[in-house]
Amino acid sequence: MDQPTTVSAGDRSRIEDVWGDRTPFARGGRWPDRADLMLQEGLTEADVDRWVRSACVLCSNGCGCDIAVKDGRMVGIRGRVDDPINHGRLGPKGLYASWEGMRGRDRLTHPLVRRDGELVPASWDEAMSAIVDRSRELLDTVGPLSHGFYTSGQLFLEEYYALGVIGKAGIGTPHMDGNTRLCTATAASSLKETFGADGQPGCYEDIDECDAMFLWGHNLAATQTVTWARVLDRLAGPNPPRLVVVDPRRTATAEKAEVHLALRPGTNLALLLALERELLENGWIDEDYVAAHTIGLDELKAQVERWTPERAAEVCGVPADDIRRAARIFAESPRVLSTVLQGFYQAPQATASSCQVNNLHLLRGMIGRPGAGILQMNGQPTAQNNRECGADGDLPGFRNWENEEHVKQLAELWGVDPLVIPHWAPPTHAMQLFRYVEQGSIPFLWVSATNPAVSLPQLPRIRDILSKPDLFLVVQDLYLTETAELADVVLPAAGWGEKTGTFTNATRTVHLSEKAVEPPGEARADLDIFLEYAKRMDFRRTDGTPLIQWETPEDVYRAWQECSRGRPCDYTGISYDDLRRESGIRWPRREGETESVTRLYADGDFPSHPDYCESYGHDLLTGATVGEEAFRAFRPDGRAILKSAPYSGPHEPPDDEYPLQLTTGRSVYHFHTRTKTGRSPELADAAPHVWVELSPADAEARGIAEGDLVEVVSRRGRLVAPARLGEPRNGTVFAPFHYGYWDAPPGAPERRPTAANELTATEWDPVSKQPVFKSAAVQVRRLDAGDTAEGSAS
Repeated sequence: MDQPTTVSAGDRSRIEDVWGDRTPFARGGRWPDRADLMLQEGLTEADVDRWVRSACVLCSNGCGCDIAVKDGRMVGIRGRVDDPINHGRLGPKGLYASWEGMRGRDRLTHPLVRRDGELVPASWDEAMSAIVDRSRELLDTVGPLSHGFYTSGQLFLEEYYALGVIGKAGIGTPHMDGNTRLCTATAASSLKETFGADGQPGCYEDIDECDAMFLWGHNLAATQTVTWARVLDRLAGPNPPRLVVVDPRRTATAEKAEVHLALRPGTNLALLLALERELLENGWIDEDYVAAHTIGLDELKAQVERWTPERAAEVCGVPADDIRRAARIFAESPRVLSTVLQGFYQAPQATASSCQVNNLHLLRGMIGRPGAGILQMNGQPTAQNNRECGADGDLPGFRNWENEEHVKQLAELWGVDPLVIPHWAPPTHAMQLFRYVEQGSIPFLWVSATNPAVSLPQLPRIRDILSKPDLFLVVQDLYLTETAELADVVLPAAGWGEKTGTFTNATRTVHLSEKAVEPPGEARADLDIFLEYAKRMDFRRTDGTPLIQWETPEDVYRAWQECSRGRPCDYTGISYDDLRRESGIRWPRREGETESVTRLYADGDFPSHPDYCESYGHDLLTGATVGEEAFRAFRPDGRAILKSAPYSGPHEPPDDEYPLQLTTGRSVYHFHTRTKTGRSPELADAAPHVWVELSPADAEARGIAEGDLVEVVSRRGRLVAPARLGEPRNGTVFAPFHYGYWDAPPGAPERRPTAANELTATEWDPVSKQPVFKSAAVQVRRLDAGDTAEGSAS
């Protein structure tokens, strides 16, 4: 192993060199170690009092790391070389923002309550009493449907499970979801639809073994920088994998591609149908595998029959020959790894498109073996746990809400009547939850560790909803975010390094994050807040004992292990002690086992058995549920389902008034709404304010030059920002979504609307219910010196 790659706070070297030094390696080799280290300026490793085991929470990688502590404060971070996810590496967000983001001077340190229209300091007793009094009043007068919970993809497993039990067994509300609905709901849906249950089939070691990589709507270089470093090291070594990238922008990821399919936003499904047709028409499929392990081939053939490369080229705006080249690469490569992310998940027909990626692998028999796998990727660090534990509306342990036996299992585990657990209708997804708040049927909303006033679509509407005078809004967070500013009660939460808990990354790998320092002031761990609420509400089991009997994170984790027993995400063989001994352990690992399952479905047996599956599935076009009776009639019985849907196209195609298409996304330097990354000086300086990216041709047609102030207008709102001339395909406009509404540069003559989600639409995928952020019709114009940023487009 090389000496640690040390960077001090204030040093911008890893801002300029995002992915760090190359360590090339050949296919089948082990990714070399590279120890990355960041310390507070002026400190050396010898100055550190102790190192505390954790993992980074600033993307879905979950890179193993240690927190540096000196004089009771976090002063740095280092990657752990014994961790299978990162082999010692850390990206810029992890190096700079993980610990710096916890040390912001504007941290919330005591509760706030709204009095006479203003948020003022209060004691914990005052704040919790206000919450409990309002909660009890509504439960007594309206019932459980009055309560809604909207959480995150950044809490710990223990916190999600506690919240899930409180919401489902204590209150009995179906109105629970998380911002994972914006991020990875389609990952879960596509896996359920194809295989019968959630859970990533592949792993990051497949990068080391593959002959080709297909990145479907996944700007890996910006979203998971450490994993992209792994890909760069393969590309720099012998036998590099062939790379195909599907993205309307020429990103750093796309620049490395052998084939870059820069398709029109909203046309993903058309492209995939053509690729499937190419495999079928040319006989490039594993007929024995398909016959033994799948159902639905005839229906798939009928669906793709009309989608020649020429037809797809016309719809998608890419050359037909490039579609053929991509199909041939998929067909000729012995081992293909696919990753999928927001370019598919936040686009029209998201679940249908993502399922076609699964279909390609099933047609070629490329699943469950080294280098041949699928990663329906997550974007957030603990999105997987939200889905596993049921805080997002699903039933815990990947149970099926339509399966009465699964509901009875939970009722017995929690000691409640099965009728208390909401399962009479589909769980309420986030967009519907906020609609119910808008209508007034949910007057109590508890938001934890997320910032919907910036992250949800059509923000003018969301601000109005969160500001409703008859809504009692509780916000639990680290800082006074745009959402917290609208709350009736604000609860100061402990953050990363200030509490203990586990979380699971995008490849089913579980890490334990130990408490390193005390939270500031009166801030409390999210778990402690939830447990205090449950205690004050006095939720009871049918035998009269308290519903919640846990006191520590490990108590909750043991209860979760029992909940997961026998389910696809079985944690019974992964203890806290195991996680202290091993740096990252994948589920499933069952009680008594010492080895985990590295890749799912190596035996071709899928969790689609009707008595076991997590979902009976949906019609991918309409979202209508299949239902138990029809699902049993299909006789999947452990086989994967080749599901498809007809192409319907974008919800809001360009027209004469709004001739361009907006797509939103991430900057390499920021995470979500910048709650943490915006408080790292190095990251904030690297990308301080929003921008708008246009193609040179689109800019020239509108008289726009690099740096000009432009106005972007949709049917819902407007954005004012400097222009960048990048390389999106002609007709496409890009803006990062991280920035708040008035996040204008210091000293700007006037405030500017700078949130990309001012422009996006309240539309969602019919199956996953994930909002469509990637396709909105807009117009763009240059603002002249006499224009006001407050004004409207002419």
